[in-house]
Parts: sequence; C-alpha cells; structure tokens
Amino acid sequence: MAGAERLLEPIRAVHRRIRSAVVDACARQAAEQLAAVAADAAPVTGGDTIYAIDRVGEGALVPGLAELAREEPLCLVAEGLPDNSLVLPRDAREEDCRWRLLVDPIDGTRGLMYQKRSAWILTGVAPNRGPGTRLRDIVLAVQTEIPLVKQHLADQLWAIRGQGMEARRFDRLSGAEVRLSLRPSRADTIAHGFASIARFFPGARDVLAAIDDEVVQALVPAAPGRAACFEDQYAATGGQLYELIAGHDRFVADLRPLVQSVRAAGGSPPGLCCHPYDLCTALIAQESGVIVTDPTGAPIDAPFDVAADVAWAGYANERLRALVEPVLQAALRRHGLLPASSL
Repeated sequence: MAGAERLLEPIRAVHRRIRSAVVDACARQAAEQLAAVAADAAPVTGGDTIYAIDRVGEGALVPGLAELAREEPLCLVAEGLPDNSLVLPRDAREEDCRWRLLVDPIDGTRGLMYQKRSAWILTGVAPNRGPGTRLRDIVLAVQTEIPLVKQHLADQLWAIRGQGMEARRFDRLSGAEVRLSLRPSRADTIAHGFASIARFFPGARDVLAAIDDEVVQALVPAAPGRAACFEDQYAATGGQLYELIAGHDRFVADLRPLVQSVRAAGGSPPGLCCHPYDLCTALIAQESGVIVTDPTGAPIDAPFDVAADVAWAGYANERLRALVEPVLQAALRRHGLLPASSL
C-alpha cells in the first residue's frame, strides 16, 4: 500500500478533467449524437457497447494519466483501449509499472447520455501483479459523479485501504468544494426502504423479478394497499454502491451472471453483465461500512480486467446482511442458480 497515497490527488484531478469534458459534451450535443454507437466490444472481448459519449471520457482519461505517468510508469486497464490495456508512458514496459489501474471512464453511460441520471468515473489502483492481479488487491479507489447538465452539485468519494472513506461535494456554479458526510443505513429491516435486485435489460427478467418477490415476501409482511419496500433500477454499479454508501439503499444485488444458463435454455445469447471495472471502487463502499459479497457470501473478488462476468450483493450493514442473505441464497437455490454445496 505504501506509495498509493501519492496517486490520490492526481487521480482526483484526472476525474475532474473527465467530468468537465463529459458535462461540456452533454451541454453542447443532442442525446442522439451522444447515444450513437461508436463500437461494440461485446462480441470480441465480452465488454460493453461503446457509445459516442464514452469516447469523450476516454479522450480525457489517457492524456490525464499520461501526465501522472511522467513520474512513475502505470499500467492502465480500461475498455476502449487496444487490447483493453495500455502502459504509460508509451515507451515503458508493463513489468516496469509499480501500479495497475482499473478504470471505467463513464459508468452509467445510458442514463447520462439521455440526461436521465448521473454517471460515475471509477478508478481502482492495485500493486501490479501482472495478469494475476485481482480486484481484492485494490488499495486505492476514487469515484466521481458526472452530473446531469441541469444539476449543479456533484460528489467525489475515495478510500485508501484501512483508512476509511472520504467525500467532497463540488458546486459547479461557484466552483467550491466542501467536505461531505455520508453514512450507510443503520436500519435492520428492508421495510419502507429501497432494496433491489438488478434487472436492467431484457432476458430472464422474470426469474430475477421472481427472486426479488420471494425475498421481499419472506422478509416483510404484506398489507393491503401498502408497499412493503421499494426498488431502484440504477443502471450503474458505481451508482448502486453510492446509494448504499449514502444511506439511500439498504440492499442491492446484481445476479445477472447467474441467469446466463436461463437465457441459454431459452435460446437467447449471453446477456450483458457487471464486469470487474464496474466494481473497481467497491473498496470505498467497504471502507464506509457497506458489506459487498459474491452470491455465496464470500468477499467480492474478480480478475483485474474488463471482460469477466461478476455477480455481487451489497448490504448497508451486518444486521441487514444477516437478515437478507440467507433468504436470498435460499431463493437462488430454489431456482437452481446456487448449488447446495454453497451452504
């Protein structure tokens, strides 16, 4: 971990640079222009579709990190790069790099390009262990909100492993930045709170919705004309983690990789899932007190890449985890999505 602290301020500055470029593009261009498909990485790498707005973020990312790399070589892993990785400066070798960066320049592209919801810039920094580097190796993480054009406040969060989480709120009108206090929910029930299972895209949504219903029905007594709890389909993993950190959500799970077999049985191709770069700031949530696990309850982990499919669950506190996790896992087993051996 030693030495990671000095990367914090330069990375925060790169994030601010990306935020400014993307907000400016959103203000100047129509949604149809920003939503144009620039490339489709999925058939080749298993990554996501790249839209025109993504190119804006990528265009600000590499020059910003190149300035940082003048002092120390960096290995950058991000979608949209040749082979999804790049060593900076260009004449350096990967083995010369002390640090490996996993970056999503815009997490939540779809909501942002149509000006529906904020997106996030995500960066996780880990000691460079080459291809063996893992998500669990991340020791520094930064995530920065890209606000809607009509929104004047934007948050930035970061964490260094073992040192807790910090946050700032930026005012686009005044240019001022103030310290921000965020705290996960301390509730011990999902009743009258937000608890969601992600089902953003077509395909096996009936299965995911059934699991969602089973969990809620087991945990909150039904009452006529009343909502037991609420859901929020925030199509950005960084945004979902932020909602847990900020105390807005109590439980979130993204189980899309588990229903790939359901899609295949129905004759559908594999669906788009959460990838490691979407979760590269999970450290911030963990340092804030949020519990982030895989569906079996093990600590979240994945390869340090842009292609692997990752299922995860987030709980605002340990009491909520103790309440929800056994019910969720039982529902997954009933649907054949979690083996009995994971008990």
